[in-house]
Amino acid sequence: MTRIASLRTVAFDALTGAELDAWHRLRASNPALDSPYFHPGFAEAVHAGKPVEVAVGRDERDEVAALLPMHREGGVLRPVGWPGADFQGPILAPGTSFPAARLLTGGAKRFAFDHLLEPNDDFAPWFESSRPSPYVDTTGGLEGYLARASKSGKDNMGQARRRTNKAEKQLGPIRFAADVVDEKSLAAVVELKRGQYAATGAVDYFARPERVELLTRLLHTRGTEFAGILSTVHAGDNLLAAHFGMRSGGVLHWWFPVYDPQFSALAPGWILLRELVGAAPELGIERIDFGRGDDEYKRRAKTGEVMVAQGVVTRNSAYRVVRRARNSMMTAAKQSALAPQLRRLARRLRAYNR
Repeated sequence: MTRIASLRTVAFDALTGAELDAWHRLRASNPALDSPYFHPGFAEAVHAGKPVEVAVGRDERDEVAALLPMHREGGVLRPVGWPGADFQGPILAPGTSFPAARLLTGGAKRFAFDHLLEPNDDFAPWFESSRPSPYVDTTGGLEGYLARASKSGKDNMGQARRRTNKAEKQLGPIRFAADVVDEKSLAAVVELKRGQYAATGAVDYFARPERVELLTRLLHTRGTEFAGILSTVHAGDNLLAAHFGMRSGGVLHWWFPVYDPQFSALAPGWILLRELVGAAPELGIERIDFGRGDDEYKRRAKTGEVMVAQGVVTRNSAYRVVRRARNSMMTAAKQSALAPQLRRLARRLRAYNR
């Protein structure tokens, strides 16, 4: 077991070349960290619009053994990219112990996380809940997917093929673009997503302009090791569905999927997903991570899942009691079929329960 002997925090742009090299080396040594969220390119893109600090841990030989990128807001530390980070946790090799409580220095009172990748014994004492984060194994493209998909996944892919044909007859030729650099289409993604947030009462992620700017930076970040990926499906002149995400190596993260509500009868989201799974081998994509969520299509389409945890590292026991009470209220609201107003309250509370 490798243990951290020293831990210091620096701004992302103050990392040395050796520390950045160590980031790549440690990540490459740990297959669990293959998500683009753990790539330094993500932290760099975020830092361009919102300051990112990195806790750098060194072992007894004074070699970099762990890094944890994060934001500091007063006395609160949060994972890099929060609240849009679907995977969180330290960058380290297997068998390395990270001293989570030692983050609470220099005025930091707590480190709050909501998508911490499990298993993680170092943070486990502060876990409050765990939820699945589903994924799709796209090895072998559509044929490979259908060979291992659930009956529900196969059925929905079959329906997507038939609806693609129907859309083409009704609206015009189908055009799928797997990876385009198009700011106009990205703006359409943001507009449709904001409409979805408004319709469901969810917190509007894009209400803060710097988050739109982040997506624009990522759109223009190109390369196989880290890049933004914008995919679109048109029928004639109509944008049926689109998705903006990130990829690192063979992993694509399904981040902001949208569809035009006027075409909802065609299930355009499934049309897009089918096209993307089919194009995966050409793109070099072997897995699509959906991220945590209760969406029915994720449950139907998935071929597997990992677990992510919510919690807070803190020495304040009273604060943890308050959080547990809030979490209980949110759980009750989400489970209530008779009280949609409580579910709306739960969504508002979630923004403060970090």
